[in-house]
Amino acid sequence: MLGKALEQFFSSDSVSDGWINLRVETGLRHNFRDLRCCYRDAMGSNRICRLAGRPITDHSGGFIGYRGTATDITSEVEAHEMANHLAQHDPLTELPNRVLLRDRLDLALMGMERDQTQVAVLCLDLDHFKEVNDTLGHGVGDIILRQVAERLRATLRTTDTIARMGGDEFVVVQVAVSQPVEAEALCRRFIDVFQMPFEVEGNDLYVGVSIGVAIAPHDGDDHERLLKHADIALYRAKQSGRGKYRFFEHAMDSELQARKALEQDLRQAIARNQLEMHYQPLVTIEGQRLTGVEALIRWHHPQRGLISPVDFIPIAEDTGLIIPIGEWALRRSCNDAKAWPHLTVAVNLSPVQFKHHELIEMISQVLAETGFPPERLELEITESVLLYDANAALKILAAIKKLGIRIAMDDFGTGYSSLGYLNSFPFDKIKIDRSFIAELNGTDKANAIVKSVISLGQSLEMITTAEGVETLAQLTFLTEEGCQQVQGYYFGRPIPPAELTELVAEWQTSGRDATAA
Repeated sequence: MLGKALEQFFSSDSVSDGWINLRVETGLRHNFRDLRCCYRDAMGSNRICRLAGRPITDHSGGFIGYRGTATDITSEVEAHEMANHLAQHDPLTELPNRVLLRDRLDLALMGMERDQTQVAVLCLDLDHFKEVNDTLGHGVGDIILRQVAERLRATLRTTDTIARMGGDEFVVVQVAVSQPVEAEALCRRFIDVFQMPFEVEGNDLYVGVSIGVAIAPHDGDDHERLLKHADIALYRAKQSGRGKYRFFEHAMDSELQARKALEQDLRQAIARNQLEMHYQPLVTIEGQRLTGVEALIRWHHPQRGLISPVDFIPIAEDTGLIIPIGEWALRRSCNDAKAWPHLTVAVNLSPVQFKHHELIEMISQVLAETGFPPERLELEITESVLLYDANAALKILAAIKKLGIRIAMDDFGTGYSSLGYLNSFPFDKIKIDRSFIAELNGTDKANAIVKSVISLGQSLEMITTAEGVETLAQLTFLTEEGCQQVQGYYFGRPIPPAELTELVAEWQTSGRDATAA
């Protein structure tokens, strides 16, 4: 090193503000400190050092150079950069996190007017990802999330930003001239790339995507409002059946606020015991005997009046409130049905309840506490219970049946693979969906479907029940085809337990048939 110029020790191909500052400081012959420079070590590797120095003079006061120190801070700088990276990126997917996303979204919004562009914010949520985690474990879920990140990156331009917000939620910021056209095209590309399966350990797994879109400045001019509105649009996309995209509309916000208010009221209704059970008669066609009832939950809101289950059950399922509601409904139905010793009682099981790991224990406990005979209890499920992990669901059904409980498949014919499920599990009953009964004698297609289901039930030795029977013509058709059981307004609406007790007593004492009753 002796005799060499100072600049020979520094990397000329790295732009270093520290080196520029050093030349200024040494030219002025001032003290300097904390100047960062790049240099190459003896192995030719680039390193970073921090310099400090002060001018030195000879005996006569003339300047003869500098005396100072150079401290290698390469590891310190790398650690600092890593910390900054971790603070702004998701460690699993290496995508930007919500901190960096907001910075980039703010920059995009600031440049929007200058560049004459619009900014689209897309909120993406994976469909059926929770089922993957619940059934196959978080390790498999992490593999899928990394593959999702790769697909999203490959679909975007370099000018777009993709971030992971946590869980299975992602956000895209798209800067474009022509909106909403370009955002819509991007949504379609995303949905298309998710049609292909994700390969994990030799298995093909299918995970879809739902997307909500908000566009600045129309839907908001700051990151908070845009993210909120895109999330509201995402909720509407999921309501539409998943695998869809929706653009934000201002009416969606008021609808969401109304839903949140209804959710809060539902929580209070559970706490205050405001829910009720009503019971609809199940009648045998042969002899028209009252053989059982279906338990149906009702909510009389103190201000809003009667609220339909169609409105509040989806909220209960989304929020997990269906777990306590379902347990309450089963216990209440078993207690009420003890007053009708010759009737069976059918209680619906939600798909969300079915995923709860304590379901079997809860059912056993209710039967033990109420003393209700298991052979008089029917549990009704829909195909969605079996849709994702059929093998696990079938094991649960077998455990339920082992308790002596009867199991019915509700809404038969409206799903995707009903026949396959009937072949996999010995259901006790299949219930023909009311949509087919409503079209009886109206369309040849409905007639053919109902005939086929009744014939199938007879072949498999399963009871066939027709839901939604409202006319004599429908009853006549079902009688001629050999259907065994019916329910609907023709025989009675759902009624409170006290009224049903009176109806049963009147029926038994008068000997009248079901139609007269």
